[in-house]
Amino acid sequence: MEQNKGILGEQQPHWETNFANRVEMFGEVPSDAAVKAAEIFEKRGIKTILELGGGQGRDTIYFAQKGFKVHVLDYTHSGISAIKEKAQKLGLSNSVEALQHDVKTPLPFDDAFFEGCYSHMLFCMAFTVQEIKFLAQEVNRVLKPDGINVYSVRNLSDPHFGTGIHRGEKMYEVGGFIVHFFDKEMIEELSEGYKILQINEFEEGGMPRRLYLVTQQKE
Repeated sequence: MEQNKGILGEQQPHWETNFANRVEMFGEVPSDAAVKAAEIFEKRGIKTILELGGGQGRDTIYFAQKGFKVHVLDYTHSGISAIKEKAQKLGLSNSVEALQHDVKTPLPFDDAFFEGCYSHMLFCMAFTVQEIKFLAQEVNRVLKPDGINVYSVRNLSDPHFGTGIHRGEKMYEVGGFIVHFFDKEMIEELSEGYKILQINEFEEGGMPRRLYLVTQQKE
């Protein structure tokens, strides 16, 4: 397990290299998760959101274009640079605050700062269960009372689950990327301080990836 901890920590430079070399690694159109999250936020009158793991900004830009004020974090310099450049080109710089940050450390915001939080596959990155629980509680801390957290994670019916190199817990490395796969029990474990409003299954991409979209409300 100690060896795996070192390997988990090596994911940041791997993502950094991929974002630097692949300008639109995930395409330019927003993810289905972002489209659904925007609908949820709009129905609740939410205007200011935190996005975790913004990557190269396809969902960040979508939220900004929909009229949200977005504070976005990513742990790669390449990703944050791409987001800032896109926002500037589209005249959205006033709607996007982008910051490089490792979410394994405390979030750089005051308590009860945001109305909503969104992340697409961030929770299922190369984090241990303990690290994921820490992040879930940090999100809870920075959400206002009754704030909404919408996140997506790959689930156990995903075709990559159980393939590649096992990296401990429910983590598998495929093609150099480590994914932590979720079951509903894990989602329940992360719900301390939240009320689960919905757990929806959906698919994305050509494999396709199989995911849960989780909507929680801070209690």
